[in-house]
This record gives sequence, structure tokens and C-alpha cells, in this order.
Amino acid sequence: MSYLVGLIGAGISESLTPPMHEAEASALGLDYEYRILDLARLGRAPEEVGSLLTEARRNGFAAMNITHPCKQLVVDMVDELQADADHLRAANLVLFVGSRAVGYNTDWMGFRDALVTGLAGARFDRVVQLGCGGAGAATAYALLSHGAAELELVDVDAARAEELAVRMRIHFPTQVVVARPHLQLPAAITRATGVVHATPTGMLHHPGVAFDVTLLQPDAWVADVVYRPLATDLLRQAAERGHRVLDGGPMAVGQAYASLQIITGARPDRERMERHFRALTSAEDPARDRRGS
Repeated sequence: MSYLVGLIGAGISESLTPPMHEAEASALGLDYEYRILDLARLGRAPEEVGSLLTEARRNGFAAMNITHPCKQLVVDMVDELQADADHLRAANLVLFVGSRAVGYNTDWMGFRDALVTGLAGARFDRVVQLGCGGAGAATAYALLSHGAAELELVDVDAARAEELAVRMRIHFPTQVVVARPHLQLPAAITRATGVVHATPTGMLHHPGVAFDVTLLQPDAWVADVVYRPLATDLLRQAAERGHRVLDGGPMAVGQAYASLQIITGARPDRERMERHFRALTSAEDPARDRRGS
């Protein structure tokens, strides 16, 4: 069976998702082609994601991955939402099943698996998360699914943090989920057993460090969703002070792994995908790889 798959989003011409999918599909012996549909290059608005899905299905696509800025928009453009995507009100995968389009969210699965493999034995008594956008919704859901006892959500947009907290409390009523004003971030970090960073700060075109790592408790861990670069300034500073760190690579690989499995029904090799992903990121900046990730 052959598979034609695509990615819809803005500014995605250099996405690592296509090579990750195609390399692993090839290793599995699958006939698999992955195409990019960049809104900027197509001259299409994010609100046209529904039309793009219709066109993709008509053109024989088996599924479409969805990324910024369409993850929330697409939930109203599909025929059915898998439960987790419905809870998050965001989808990053649309599978065409007969005449129906079914939305999934594999972002949260990727981060959940990253927590299991990358932070085994870590404490999740009180976790602070900075950033409550699309990635932040997925990481919050993953943290609570993983058993975080208390989750404090912080965002420069206080309303967005509160809205996410309300949604998470509905689905995790036995756990504590609160929104904090951004001004209270330093105090929250001093109490945290772990901190998740889910904003663009630290990306190649958004340099900087989102918070002061000297505020962390000595045994606190730090996780970053940014994966370009893998070794963000935040993680480097935290690691230099002896904190356990989790870079954005496992989440990126995990969501691709889950998407590929849903699309094909095959069993991808996660470790092989991780090795390929890290080879791709190292090729972008060999000097960065020598500095460590």
C-alpha cells in the first residue's frame, strides 16, 4: 500500500517532519511520500485549512499533519475528533477514513513519552509551566496524564493561562491546576520540583532565556519544547548548575512516531527515529552538536 501524506502550516519549508516520516517509512518497507503545503508559499490564509483538507483528500492524500497556526482552527473543520484532541481543542493530525476526516493530537503523546524516557524517577509534585499556547496545552495535558500532582500555569496572556487551567481541571479533577499571573513566575519557580518551558523563547530566531535558572530548587528539573536548537541557552544554564534537563527532541520525535503509527498501522522504531532526528539537527549546525544537547 502506498501513502501520500502532507503537512499544512506557515513557514514550514524547512520542517524536519517530512524527512523523519519518509526515512522511517522507508526502513519499514513502506511506499510513503510526504509533501509540504506551506501557507505562505501557497498564498493561503490559515482559515482556509478546511479547504486545503478537502483538496488533499480529493488528491489522494491519506492524512495531513497540521502545525502552527492551524492546530486550533482545524478542530472545527473535521468530521470527528479523537477524545484527546477534543479535550485539547487542537489537532496536529487529520486522518482520512473513507469520506470522513478524523482529527488527532499526537503532540501530547510525544511529550508524555518524553517525560517517561527522559525524566524517569523525577518528582512531579509541583510543576510550573511557562507558556499556554498550542504546545503548552499539549504539555499540560501530558504532565497531568503523567501524574503531576500540582500544575501552575503561567503565560504573558493571563486569560489564556486561566482558560487552559479551567479546561485541564475538567479532565483532571483530582489534581491541582492553577493559573498564576506572569509577575508571580519567579516565586512559583522557587517552589517547583520541575519547570516546563513552552514558549518560542530560545528558538533560533527568538534568542534568550525565559526565566532565571538561579531560582530553581537544587533538585528541580527543566524541560524545553524548543528543538531548534536542541541545546537552548535555558537548558545549558540549567545543566551547568547541575539540574536534570529534557530537550525538545523526544517530543518532536514522539509526535512523529505516533502520527506515523496512526497513519500506517505499522510499528515504527522510536530509537531509530530519534537517531535520525538528531543527525538532522546536528547537520544543521555541527558546532552546536559539539557543544552538546
